[in-house]
Amino acid sequence: MNIKNKFSIKFLTKYFILSGLIFSISCSNDESQTITTMNEIVWADEFTIDGTPDSSKWNFDIGTGQNGWGNNELQYYTDRLQNIEVKNGMLHIKAVKEAYLGSSYTSAKITTKGVFEQKYGRYEAKIKLPWGQGLWPAFWLLGDDSNGSVIWPQIGEIDIMEYRGQQPTIVHGSIHGPGYSAGEAITKSYSLPNDRFDTDFHIFGIEWGPNYINYYVDDVLYNQITPSSLPAGAEWVFNDNNFYIILNLAVGGSFVGSPNTQTVFPQEMIVDYVRVYN
Repeated sequence: MNIKNKFSIKFLTKYFILSGLIFSISCSNDESQTITTMNEIVWADEFTIDGTPDSSKWNFDIGTGQNGWGNNELQYYTDRLQNIEVKNGMLHIKAVKEAYLGSSYTSAKITTKGVFEQKYGRYEAKIKLPWGQGLWPAFWLLGDDSNGSVIWPQIGEIDIMEYRGQQPTIVHGSIHGPGYSAGEAITKSYSLPNDRFDTDFHIFGIEWGPNYINYYVDDVLYNQITPSSLPAGAEWVFNDNNFYIILNLAVGGSFVGSPNTQTVFPQEMIVDYVRVYN
Protein backbone atom coordinates (compact mmCIF):
# COMPACT_ATOMS: atom_id res chain seq x y z
CA MET A 1 0.00 0.00 0.00
CA ASN A 2 1.45 3.40 -0.90
CA ILE A 3 1.98 6.15 1.66
CA LYS A 4 -0.87 8.36 0.47
CA ASN A 5 -3.43 5.57 0.52
CA LYS A 6 -2.33 4.32 3.92
CA PHE A 7 -2.64 7.78 5.46
CA SER A 8 -6.01 8.37 3.79
CA ILE A 9 -7.48 5.13 5.10
CA LYS A 10 -6.24 5.81 8.61
CA PHE A 11 -7.44 9.41 8.54
CA LEU A 12 -10.90 8.58 7.18
CA THR A 13 -11.35 5.86 9.79
CA LYS A 14 -10.55 8.31 12.54
CA TYR A 15 -12.71 11.02 10.92
CA PHE A 16 -15.82 8.85 11.02
CA ILE A 17 -15.09 7.79 14.60
CA LEU A 18 -14.72 11.39 15.69
CA SER A 19 -17.78 12.49 13.73
CA GLY A 20 -19.87 9.97 15.61
CA LEU A 21 -18.41 11.13 18.88
CA ILE A 22 -19.45 14.70 18.17
CA PHE A 23 -23.09 13.63 18.42
CA SER A 24 -22.88 10.96 21.08
CA ILE A 25 -20.23 9.66 23.45
CA SER A 26 -21.25 6.79 25.68
CA CYS A 27 -19.42 5.77 28.81
CA SER A 28 -20.13 3.34 31.60
CA ASN A 29 -18.46 5.63 34.15
CA ASP A 30 -20.22 8.46 35.94
CA GLU A 31 -17.47 11.04 35.37
CA SER A 32 -18.15 14.23 33.44
CA GLN A 33 -17.04 14.27 29.85
CA THR A 34 -16.71 16.75 27.04
CA ILE A 35 -18.11 16.47 23.55
CA THR A 36 -15.32 15.66 21.14
CA THR A 37 -14.96 18.37 18.50
CA MET A 38 -11.24 17.97 17.91
CA ASN A 39 -11.09 16.83 14.30
CA GLU A 40 -8.16 18.72 12.78
CA ILE A 41 -4.84 16.89 12.87
CA VAL A 42 -2.08 19.35 13.71
CA TRP A 43 0.75 16.82 14.03
CA ALA A 44 1.04 13.10 13.27
CA ASP A 45 3.41 10.31 12.47
CA GLU A 46 1.92 7.43 10.50
CA PHE A 47 5.32 5.63 10.31
CA THR A 48 5.20 5.17 6.54
CA ILE A 49 8.92 5.36 5.75
CA ASP A 50 11.01 2.35 6.78
CA GLY A 51 14.21 2.78 8.77
CA THR A 52 15.11 5.16 11.57
CA PRO A 53 12.24 7.31 12.93
CA ASP A 54 11.76 10.61 11.09
CA SER A 55 14.35 13.04 12.50
CA SER A 56 12.10 16.00 11.61
CA LYS A 57 9.58 14.66 14.15
CA TRP A 58 11.55 12.79 16.80
CA ASN A 59 14.67 13.07 18.96
CA PHE A 60 16.42 10.23 20.82
CA ASP A 61 17.24 10.03 24.50
CA ILE A 62 20.46 8.01 24.71
CA GLY A 63 22.04 6.24 27.68
CA THR A 64 20.88 5.41 31.17
CA GLY A 65 20.04 8.87 32.45
CA GLN A 66 20.56 9.90 36.05
CA ASN A 67 19.79 7.00 38.39
CA GLY A 68 18.17 4.98 35.61
CA TRP A 69 16.25 8.01 34.28
CA GLY A 70 15.23 8.73 37.87
CA ASN A 71 13.32 5.46 38.22
CA ASN A 72 16.07 2.87 38.80
CA GLU A 73 15.52 1.48 35.30
CA LEU A 74 17.92 -1.14 33.94
CA GLN A 75 18.06 -0.46 30.20
CA TYR A 76 20.46 1.53 28.05
CA TYR A 77 18.53 3.54 25.45
CA THR A 78 20.07 3.52 21.97
CA ASP A 79 19.23 4.74 18.47
CA ARG A 80 20.22 1.44 16.84
CA LEU A 81 17.89 -0.36 14.47
CA GLN A 82 18.18 -3.34 16.82
CA ASN A 83 16.17 -1.31 19.34
CA ILE A 84 14.01 1.01 17.25
CA GLU A 85 12.89 0.71 13.65
CA VAL A 86 10.06 1.74 11.39
CA LYS A 87 8.99 -1.14 9.16
CA ASN A 88 5.81 -2.17 7.36
CA GLY A 89 4.00 0.98 8.51
CA MET A 90 4.71 0.51 12.22
CA LEU A 91 7.21 1.79 14.77
CA HIS A 92 8.89 -1.06 16.65
CA ILE A 93 10.59 -0.27 19.97
CA LYS A 94 12.41 -3.40 21.06
CA ALA A 95 13.78 -4.31 24.49
CA VAL A 96 16.72 -6.71 24.20
CA LYS A 97 18.55 -8.63 26.91
CA GLU A 98 22.24 -8.04 26.17
CA ALA A 99 25.37 -6.65 27.78
CA TYR A 100 25.79 -3.12 26.43
CA LEU A 101 27.96 -0.33 27.85
CA GLY A 102 27.53 -1.52 31.41
CA SER A 103 23.82 -2.33 31.19
CA SER A 104 22.13 -5.72 30.91
CA TYR A 105 19.32 -4.55 28.62
CA THR A 106 18.85 -2.16 25.70
CA SER A 107 15.77 -0.39 24.41
CA ALA A 108 14.77 3.01 22.96
CA LYS A 109 13.09 6.28 23.86
CA ILE A 110 12.02 9.04 21.48
CA THR A 111 10.58 12.51 22.12
CA THR A 112 9.27 15.51 20.22
CA LYS A 113 11.10 17.94 22.50
CA GLY A 114 12.02 21.08 20.56
CA VAL A 115 10.33 19.70 17.44
CA PHE A 116 6.64 19.62 18.32
CA GLU A 117 5.20 20.99 21.55
CA GLN A 118 1.61 22.07 22.23
CA LYS A 119 -0.76 22.97 25.03
CA TYR A 120 -4.21 21.35 24.96
CA GLY A 121 -5.77 19.11 22.29
CA ARG A 122 -6.40 15.43 21.74
CA TYR A 123 -3.33 13.19 21.80
CA GLU A 124 -3.66 9.55 20.81
CA ALA A 125 -1.63 6.56 19.70
CA LYS A 126 -2.54 3.09 18.50
CA ILE A 127 -0.23 0.63 20.23
CA LYS A 128 0.27 -3.07 20.81
CA LEU A 129 2.04 -3.65 24.12
CA PRO A 130 4.59 -6.29 25.19
CA TRP A 131 4.16 -8.78 28.00
CA GLY A 132 6.35 -9.94 30.88
CA GLN A 133 7.51 -9.07 34.38
CA GLY A 134 9.67 -5.94 34.44
CA LEU A 135 8.54 -4.37 31.15
CA TRP A 136 7.39 -0.75 31.33
CA PRO A 137 6.12 0.82 28.07
CA ALA A 138 4.71 4.34 28.16
CA PHE A 139 3.11 7.04 25.99
CA TRP A 140 3.31 10.35 27.81
CA LEU A 141 3.75 14.13 27.75
CA LEU A 142 6.23 16.31 29.61
CA GLY A 143 6.16 20.07 30.12
CA ASP A 144 8.72 22.16 28.28
CA ASP A 145 11.81 22.32 30.48
CA SER A 146 14.17 23.80 27.91
CA ASN A 147 15.00 26.99 29.80
CA GLY A 148 16.16 25.04 32.87
CA SER A 149 14.45 27.36 35.34
CA VAL A 150 11.51 25.05 35.99
CA ILE A 151 12.18 21.39 36.69
CA TRP A 152 10.12 18.23 37.27
CA PRO A 153 7.55 17.91 38.77
CA GLN A 154 6.81 21.65 38.52
CA ILE A 155 6.84 21.42 34.71
CA GLY A 156 4.04 18.82 34.82
CA GLU A 157 3.78 15.31 33.41
CA ILE A 158 0.78 13.67 31.76
CA ASP A 159 1.01 9.88 31.48
CA ILE A 160 -1.47 8.98 28.74
CA MET A 161 -0.64 5.28 29.06
CA GLU A 162 1.64 3.37 31.42
CA TYR A 163 1.61 -0.39 31.74
CA ARG A 164 3.20 -3.08 33.88
CA GLY A 165 4.16 -5.99 31.66
CA GLN A 166 3.16 -8.47 34.35
CA GLN A 167 -0.43 -7.12 34.31
CA PRO A 168 -1.44 -7.48 30.65
CA THR A 169 -5.09 -6.44 31.13
CA ILE A 170 -4.48 -3.13 32.95
CA VAL A 171 -3.18 0.31 31.91
CA HIS A 172 -2.81 3.48 33.96
CA GLY A 173 -3.42 7.17 33.28
CA SER A 174 -1.81 9.72 35.60
CA ILE A 175 -0.59 13.25 36.17
CA HIS A 176 2.43 14.44 38.14
CA GLY A 177 2.95 17.92 39.52
CA PRO A 178 4.16 19.74 42.63
CA GLY A 179 2.74 17.93 45.65
CA TYR A 180 1.39 15.00 43.63
CA SER A 181 4.32 13.27 41.96
CA ALA A 182 5.96 9.83 41.88
CA GLY A 183 4.09 7.56 44.31
CA GLU A 184 1.63 10.37 45.08
CA ALA A 185 0.58 10.92 41.44
CA ILE A 186 -3.09 11.42 40.62
CA THR A 187 -3.92 8.21 38.77
CA LYS A 188 -6.57 5.75 37.73
CA SER A 189 -6.40 2.31 36.12
CA TYR A 190 -8.42 0.83 33.28
CA SER A 191 -9.00 -2.92 32.99
CA LEU A 192 -9.60 -4.29 29.52
CA PRO A 193 -12.70 -6.52 29.55
CA ASN A 194 -12.16 -10.03 28.16
CA ASP A 195 -8.88 -9.23 26.41
CA ARG A 196 -5.19 -8.36 26.88
CA PHE A 197 -3.18 -5.39 25.71
CA ASP A 198 -0.40 -7.59 24.30
CA THR A 199 -2.62 -9.52 21.87
CA ASP A 200 -3.94 -6.66 19.72
CA PHE A 201 -3.68 -2.93 19.09
CA HIS A 202 -5.59 -0.44 21.23
CA ILE A 203 -6.00 3.34 21.05
CA PHE A 204 -4.80 5.29 24.05
CA GLY A 205 -5.68 8.97 24.25
CA ILE A 206 -6.40 12.08 26.22
CA GLU A 207 -8.44 15.18 25.59
CA TRP A 208 -6.80 18.08 27.39
CA GLY A 209 -8.26 21.52 27.84
CA PRO A 210 -8.24 24.31 30.41
CA ASN A 211 -8.72 22.67 33.80
CA TYR A 212 -9.46 19.12 32.66
CA ILE A 213 -7.74 16.05 31.23
CA ASN A 214 -9.96 13.19 30.03
CA TYR A 215 -8.46 9.70 29.57
CA TYR A 216 -9.63 7.18 26.98
CA VAL A 217 -8.93 3.62 25.91
CA ASP A 218 -10.50 2.78 22.55
CA ASP A 219 -12.65 5.92 22.93
CA VAL A 220 -14.05 4.75 26.27
CA LEU A 221 -13.72 7.53 28.85
CA TYR A 222 -12.43 6.04 32.09
CA ASN A 223 -11.01 9.00 33.96
CA GLN A 224 -11.29 12.78 34.23
CA ILE A 225 -8.76 14.79 36.23
CA THR A 226 -9.43 18.42 37.15
CA PRO A 227 -7.93 20.89 39.66
CA SER A 228 -10.46 19.60 42.19
CA SER A 229 -8.74 16.19 41.97
CA LEU A 230 -5.54 17.58 43.51
CA PRO A 231 -4.55 17.60 47.18
CA ALA A 232 -5.58 20.72 49.07
CA GLY A 233 -3.34 23.63 48.18
CA ALA A 234 -1.62 21.86 45.27
CA GLU A 235 -0.99 23.78 42.06
CA TRP A 236 -2.53 22.80 38.71
CA VAL A 237 0.40 23.21 36.27
CA PHE A 238 -1.33 22.09 33.07
CA ASN A 239 -2.42 25.52 31.85
CA ASP A 240 1.10 26.98 31.92
CA ASN A 241 3.36 25.30 29.37
CA ASN A 242 3.57 23.54 26.06
CA PHE A 243 4.19 19.80 26.42
CA TYR A 244 6.10 17.36 24.21
CA ILE A 245 5.43 13.69 23.40
CA ILE A 246 7.47 10.71 24.63
CA LEU A 247 7.36 7.04 23.60
CA ASN A 248 9.57 4.53 25.38
CA LEU A 249 9.92 0.95 26.54
CA ALA A 250 11.76 0.72 29.85
CA VAL A 251 13.07 -2.44 31.52
CA GLY A 252 12.86 -2.63 35.29
CA GLY A 253 12.41 0.36 37.54
CA SER A 254 10.44 1.34 40.60
CA PHE A 255 7.06 1.04 38.88
CA VAL A 256 7.39 -2.54 37.62
CA GLY A 257 10.33 -4.23 39.36
CA SER A 258 13.02 -6.22 37.59
CA PRO A 259 12.48 -8.93 34.98
CA ASN A 260 12.50 -12.48 36.24
CA THR A 261 13.34 -15.85 34.75
CA GLN A 262 9.91 -16.03 33.13
CA THR A 263 10.37 -12.78 31.18
CA VAL A 264 11.02 -13.57 27.52
CA PHE A 265 13.26 -11.29 25.44
CA PRO A 266 13.22 -9.57 23.04
CA GLN A 267 9.91 -7.78 23.59
CA GLU A 268 8.35 -5.09 21.41
CA MET A 269 6.11 -2.07 21.82
CA ILE A 270 4.56 -1.62 18.35
CA VAL A 271 3.04 1.74 17.42
CA ASP A 272 0.73 2.09 14.41
CA TYR A 273 0.42 5.88 14.62
CA VAL A 274 0.61 8.92 16.87
CA ARG A 275 -1.76 11.86 16.21
CA VAL A 276 -2.49 15.21 17.78
CA TYR A 277 -5.71 17.13 17.12
CA ASN A 278 -6.36 20.75 18.05
